[in-house]
Amino acid sequence: MPFNQFKNMGDWRKQWNQFFGDEFWNGFEPHFQNMQTQTNLYKKENELLCVMCLPGLVNPEQVQLFVRPQQLEVKGQINLNIQGYELVEEGIAQGDFQRTFDLPFPVRDDKVDATYENGILLIQLHRHIPSDTKKQIIIQRGTKKGT
Repeated sequence: MPFNQFKNMGDWRKQWNQFFGDEFWNGFEPHFQNMQTQTNLYKKENELLCVMCLPGLVNPEQVQLFVRPQQLEVKGQINLNIQGYELVEEGIAQGDFQRTFDLPFPVRDDKVDATYENGILLIQLHRHIPSDTKKQIIIQRGTKKGT
């Protein structure tokens, strides 16, 4: 009887888990998640531009953006909603996604611009520039109690 363990390639991950062990894929998981949303990150002196391909987004409010001083997190769901057809080949990943980007410099959380058009999400972030200026505090004159 010939060795035919991989005859059903649709079940390839299960076969690889049996061969390499369940822990084999843990190191690759972030790469599989990143394949789901194609993204470019651009920078210039005081700005960052994140360009993310999100086809099939019906409502941009379905995407959540979180900004930390040096990190951007994007969560959402891609659903092409093609009905009446059987999927033969999938090149556009669908379902829930979550991407976290470490940013090359701290950004402001109060100045983030995000727009979605023609399947592209543009997120513009602005560098946080610490203020070295002094702010004078005015001391209020109080009234004496008991007079």
